[in-house]
Amino acid sequence: MPNLNRVLLIGNATRDPATRYNPKGTAVADLSLAINRNWTDEQGQKQSETTFVEVTLWARIAEIAQQYIKKGNPVFIEGRLQLETWDDKQTGQKRSKLKVVGENLQLIGGRPEGSAPPRDSEPIPSKALLEQRAQRAAATARPAPKDPAVEQDDTDIPF
Repeated sequence: MPNLNRVLLIGNATRDPATRYNPKGTAVADLSLAINRNWTDEQGQKQSETTFVEVTLWARIAEIAQQYIKKGNPVFIEGRLQLETWDDKQTGQKRSKLKVVGENLQLIGGRPEGSAPPRDSEPIPSKALLEQRAQRAAATARPAPKDPAVEQDDTDIPF
């Protein structure tokens, strides 16, 4: 049976990303998004609710988030759900938390003063996606054209 674990979120950062580096030197950024939902109930009253979602970003995407995302900025994140489980040290009970591991990030809204986004309206690809693109480019690469100033053998001429 096929499986799908994909999350698309648009919300506002509730704080500046907290970035740290793991022992291998890979950047890890944690941030939280506030996602608002507005609707009208059966009595015609406007209702709203806010959902707070924890997001973890890795590698270059984490570094870009640290550089460009500030509290209140609107952000689009594509990723997957991940369940974290641990034993509570105080109570000894098993605890769990569902969070999002962000794989692509897109900055939306206006540009902050004095800075430029890493790419204009283009999602920031994950490391795996960059590797796939590099492999495809290498597979379809054409040999470099020969320099016309260099003397050529007559067997290389197509006519």
